[in-house]
Amino acid sequence: MKTALDVPFLPEPGYVRFLNACGTQIDCVQFSLASEAGLDNRVQPTSQYAQADVVPLLADLPHPRKYGLLNSRFYGPDLFSNQQKLRKIIDVLEHCAEKEVIDGIVFCDHYLLQLLSEEAPGLVSSLEAVPGINNMLDSYDKVEAQLSYISKTRFKQPGKIILDRSLNRKLRRLERTVRKCRASFPEIKIELLANEGCLDFCPYKLSHDAYISLSNYEGRDCTYELNSTLGCIRLVDEQPHRLLRSPFIRPEDVALYQDYADTIKLCGRTLGTGFLQRVIYAYIQQKHDGNLLDLLDAMAWLAPQLYVDNSSLSFDFVEILSLCDKQCASCGFCRELFSTISCSLPLTIPDHRNLPGR
Repeated sequence: MKTALDVPFLPEPGYVRFLNACGTQIDCVQFSLASEAGLDNRVQPTSQYAQADVVPLLADLPHPRKYGLLNSRFYGPDLFSNQQKLRKIIDVLEHCAEKEVIDGIVFCDHYLLQLLSEEAPGLVSSLEAVPGINNMLDSYDKVEAQLSYISKTRFKQPGKIILDRSLNRKLRRLERTVRKCRASFPEIKIELLANEGCLDFCPYKLSHDAYISLSNYEGRDCTYELNSTLGCIRLVDEQPHRLLRSPFIRPEDVALYQDYADTIKLCGRTLGTGFLQRVIYAYIQQKHDGNLLDLLDAMAWLAPQLYVDNSSLSFDFVEILSLCDKQCASCGFCRELFSTISCSLPLTIPDHRNLPGR
């Protein structure tokens, strides 16, 4: 039995047809709420799509559950004092609920959850409140606490919980956490994030999420330059072997997690439908013959420069990395493995001669 997938939704007809063709392999989709300002955890100062485009295409997906993204790390303080701004969010949620294309929201900011609960109790009583991946639920105690806080609002309890990506490489701790969660909350599915590809315990993560929120609030992106000059992009560019320590789950390794996860979450919404279809197909097939970086959201920028042969990673790759003691200076395993499975790619110049307007 193959593990079902949680995937990003983009309102493009060809992509919707692709998702429908995947059938029950797609358990649920996550979508951006059309708004004047970015409401989710991606740099998107203005919405790319109108509500009139999003809702009909969501309705064309009869099987998957659907979750609206309200998972920014924080929102501008004026949202909590300006009734007009809050009303716009409530109106979007109400429209989705009326059209039966939303089952819940994915959130990170509990202040917003509480505000929506108080200002629109009738609406939210029909919606699940799903803690986003950046709530970093890496233990049973954190899961139990989060569910307790949600129960104090008018929202429904979540139908699923996504555990922190760090547990992907801590199999014993993952097993203990999942066992306790299932014993206490048997009705809630367990989900793991597979293809983020961020650094292991990334030291920039919390600040990066905050800068994403700030970029959406101010209407301009400051995150890429920061990461390129001071953050994770610079670090990986200097020490690319670090990517092997990233807690990704390869398509070939999904079967190893079937006892722990009911669903596997895939990301990469901002990279477009071509990227998403390639990734979804690979995880359904549980196989990818090609560049590992072509599957990883946070490492996609490196794929044109570096080839990491996914098929050269052994079947016990996960078990070996799960035993990592973080003593990199005296170990050298990742550096040596990386040197045998990777190579630089030749520089290519994109052909823009046939672009519109030229």
